[in-house]
Amino acid sequence: MAKDDKKKDDNGKKKDDNGKKDKKEDAAKNDKPNGKVRLQELTALSNIDAKQEDDRTAVWVKTWHLAYEMELRKLQVELMKLQQTMKENGSRILLIFEGRDAAGKGGTIKRFIAHLNPRNTRVVALVKPNETESTQWYFQRYINHLPSAGEMVFFDRSWYNRAMVEPVMGFCTDEQNKRFLKDVPLLEELIVKDGIKLFKFYFSVSRDVQNERFEARKKDILKQYKLSPVDNLAQQYWDQYSLRKFQMLQETNRTIAPWTIVRSDNKKLARLNCMKHVLSQLNYIGKISEEELATDPAIIISGIDELRHMEEHLMEPDKLYG
Repeated sequence: MAKDDKKKDDNGKKKDDNGKKDKKEDAAKNDKPNGKVRLQELTALSNIDAKQEDDRTAVWVKTWHLAYEMELRKLQVELMKLQQTMKENGSRILLIFEGRDAAGKGGTIKRFIAHLNPRNTRVVALVKPNETESTQWYFQRYINHLPSAGEMVFFDRSWYNRAMVEPVMGFCTDEQNKRFLKDVPLLEELIVKDGIKLFKFYFSVSRDVQNERFEARKKDILKQYKLSPVDNLAQQYWDQYSLRKFQMLQETNRTIAPWTIVRSDNKKLARLNCMKHVLSQLNYIGKISEEELATDPAIIISGIDELRHMEEHLMEPDKLYG
């Protein structure tokens, strides 16, 4: 009897252990968005040659993801070379990131600056102007953030708020919007002629993908800081944003400061091609071949080509890119 009782106890204990294990797994699953967890970027690449050991767990990743991480690491090394050259020659770079909400601007900037020296790198993401700033010259608070010698500055949204978000949402008057569109090419000409290398990126995302990303933000606690009241109206005002985008490109796409459109439905491809475009346009010590920095013409579009496309389809909004 004692032996049978012990056996039952053992079975009972195993059952309890399994029950506890199931509860832990369920709890862990609830902490993961959609029951999944994403590997930290470059984790797969750093462990690609790891050997099987008792304290290791196999994790399957897509071959494409490894290829992306390899390419990303190569381009981030190139950015470090660029920064070193900038420190030596005192050059200045300003990168403007514009586009629809959830188009991937912030994620791309994050990959740009991941391994750069923060002493020579700045990200500018201004909140709405305060009472004092709202009485100043519109460009005044942006001018203070232009790069100094050896600096690379990223504008996560910029003065172009007055070209799209503000007029669509009623945050500025028609007169203020029109004056901005006439003035900003003059300002950018002064900036470029003073020696600052200026890049203007517009991230173009489709309506369906934008909506998917909004829904993902609602479910993932790590992304909820990105939610804003404006996001809720982005889909509703889709066509109005398209019209403002067309006006912006018409008035501000100039030879001296052209727009570069980045198709961003695939965020990873958008990041890689945006980096390649910047690196391909600059000279720095130790630069890799032009072939390795060639961009995908389906991802990187010139401002003039985007204007032509929009002119052809202005009466067919469903055929316009975001």
